Amino acid sequence: MNYKVKNIYGRTGTEKIFVSVPGSKSITARALLISAIADGESVLKGVQYSDDCLTFLNCLKTLGINCTVDGTTVKIIGCGCRLKSKQAEINVGSAGTAARFLLAFLAFQDGEYILDCSEQMKNRPIAPLIKTLKSLGAKFKFFGRENAYPLQIYGTASPVCEAEVDINESSQFLSALLISSVCARRPFKIKIDGSHGFDYVNMTCKMMSDFGARAERAEDCFLVSGGYSANEYEIEPDVSAACYFYAMNKILGTDISVRGITSDSLQGDIKFIEILKNFDGGKINMREFSDQALTLAAVAPFLGRPTQIYGAEHIRKQECDRISAMVSNLTAMGVKCEERSDGVKIYPSNPKPAKINTFGDHRVAMSFALTGLRADGIEIENAEVCSKTFKEYFTVLDEVCGKLTEK
Repeated sequence: MNYKVKNIYGRTGTEKIFVSVPGSKSITARALLISAIADGESVLKGVQYSDDCLTFLNCLKTLGINCTVDGTTVKIIGCGCRLKSKQAEINVGSAGTAARFLLAFLAFQDGEYILDCSEQMKNRPIAPLIKTLKSLGAKFKFFGRENAYPLQIYGTASPVCEAEVDINESSQFLSALLISSVCARRPFKIKIDGSHGFDYVNMTCKMMSDFGARAERAEDCFLVSGGYSANEYEIEPDVSAACYFYAMNKILGTDISVRGITSDSLQGDIKFIEILKNFDGGKINMREFSDQALTLAAVAPFLGRPTQIYGAEHIRKQECDRISAMVSNLTAMGVKCEERSDGVKIYPSNPKPAKINTFGDHRVAMSFALTGLRADGIEIENAEVCSKTFKEYFTVLDEVCGKLTEK
């Protein structure tokens, strides 16, 4: 499906518009796994049903976790740290969070599990986490490349309770280990190697605390203790999804607000919304909210000064090489830009008609649709890839644009 974006610049009213977005993908994923590990029945409200989250939920069901879905509410009966199923085959698709979180969880289980994935997932980084899980006592068999999906994991119910994890490529490696380390049922020490933004790790620790466990940081280490008890938990709206609509305000001069978004959100992308309000170009380190690097790249041609995105070298190894995708699509639109190893410099420009190559990446599709709201002839190829995190994105975008241009 291709989506032709309508240029509505200069035709919008001044009325305040409210929009709703799905629940947070990041919080949903963490809540699903924590509830699956906990003792008792948890009730999760506001669950996101993107492709990634449905994949996660279906994997848990395949592993024998009792999950009941009713609208955006999911009831989960936890396994109390120990799966009854000692053998299972799951497919994590292209869901990077599920691929990392479930791998760590299964390392703490006394069983043998086969994990398959999409072609895209085979190329995403997982080796640092595998190295850590091997040091705990888990064993692996690989069906393709060494230290990559697809694979078979042989877990251990008696893990070594001290580990070191390299987070240079992703903080998810640390979050995965933190969440499932309670399955050791003993105090667990994690030493951090490398550096990365810690907003999502802080989210993980807060949610672990909400369910009764403790994850305390001391310099370059975390000490995990306690366990999870069942909880009734409300999932915040997805700030990453909300950012697209706040970015619309920046390029169109509109007044759009997303319901349920507050400044005290657990999600790190909330910082991007605050920064965007007064940003008119300049250097910006996107390491802590790198999911929005593409959003900023789509907005940058309309800013008053050149924009230099840096600190985002790790996004080259996400759903696609996102830095390369930025440069490719900006160049196709006639926008002057310069590729850097960790980002891109983008100059104020007047984008020309172009077809946007999404490279199979949901954030490429959603971000560059914003450019087309102020430039003629922008068409998003394979727009359906947005279903990975926000299936109804283009429907919601059409509805918002309709309200903004009502006479």
